[in-house]
Amino acid sequence: MDLHYLKEHPAQLPVFIKHQRIRETPVPGGSICTAQRLTFDDGSSIFCKSLADPPEGFFAAEAAGLRWLRESGAVPVPDVIVELPELLALEWIEHGEATTDGAERLGRRLAALHRAGAPSFGAPWTGFIGTAALPNDASDGPWAAWFAERRLLPFLRISIDNGALTGADVADVERVIAGIEGYGGAEPPCRIHGDLWPGNVLWDRNGDGWLVDPAAHGGHRETDLALLGLWGGAPHYDRFLAAYGEAWPLADGWRDRVPLHRLYLLLVHTALFGAAYRESVRSTLRAL
Repeated sequence: MDLHYLKEHPAQLPVFIKHQRIRETPVPGGSICTAQRLTFDDGSSIFCKSLADPPEGFFAAEAAGLRWLRESGAVPVPDVIVELPELLALEWIEHGEATTDGAERLGRRLAALHRAGAPSFGAPWTGFIGTAALPNDASDGPWAAWFAERRLLPFLRISIDNGALTGADVADVERVIAGIEGYGGAEPPCRIHGDLWPGNVLWDRNGDGWLVDPAAHGGHRETDLALLGLWGGAPHYDRFLAAYGEAWPLADGWRDRVPLHRLYLLLVHTALFGAAYRESVRSTLRAL
């Protein structure tokens, strides 16, 4: 049993795991999934994540996003080895530490990924963020209207239903949505990761950043940059931003729009995890 055989017979992976033909080692990084390092007889490994009774299309969406990002050739993205309804197996990346040079390389590479573009806002597959459906209905734009309808409103509605936000919070989000065209920064659709908080960059032993766990779609490039600065920011974030800006300068006012892009992911958190993230939404609304 080796990687070549597995690529030729991907549907056999659950059988090999069940019959202990592959060594299993639990590893971090699965979040809602069970994550393992699977090691073959020759010592090579792959990363595998699995979930019992996942939503239909759950791993197919992630695999499609990974392949779409990878086909740009712009930034390191793990190769998809096996895609099955209940699991996803990827190229194994040896973990390392971020470096300033690596952060600058990631900045330039992310700019190249974004420049690869997308045919429209959205994607041709149903998206997921966590186990929540992420509407990807395609639109030619403008971006602001698409972002309000497909990224802010769905998670605002869930956050209302689960009681995560107060009436005043909801009114503030609705005011942002009503005036969203006024924030400016309109651009054509870019090829973006879509869930690029710092935990979704994996740093290898050369200090290079790999993109993992995407919610990939055609979107606004500022979304990736804004999310990468959340929760303390990615390592050497300032160096990353400087390198990105040298490769592809950002539009005027982009810093003022950072809270708008972050509001999306914070509403996802109130939708999925409740009132624990209410104050994060409020502080972002105050910034807007």
